[in-house]
Amino acid sequence: MAPCARTAWHTHAMGQTLHVTDGIGLVQSRGGEVVVMRPGDTVHTSPGEGHWHGAAPERFMTHLALSEAPGDDIPETTWGEHVTDEE
Repeated sequence: MAPCARTAWHTHAMGQTLHVTDGIGLVQSRGGEVVVMRPGDTVHTSPGEGHWHGAAPERFMTHLALSEAPGDDIPETTWGEHVTDEE
């Protein structure tokens, strides 16, 4: 991800695991603090937990985003509103 790039708020039906391989990233669960992620860090979000993730300002970030498909009739990811600069 390019510096300051980030996802919108979203949830995953079965949760998600993020593993940073390079750079500096940020992740925040709705209502929680922004967490800084560095290479080698792994963060898990629980099923249905609203969150966003992206690159830190002025830093690129590469990560693996792992999630499990819940089934044919249930979406794996549900997207919400865009994250504001203030958030």
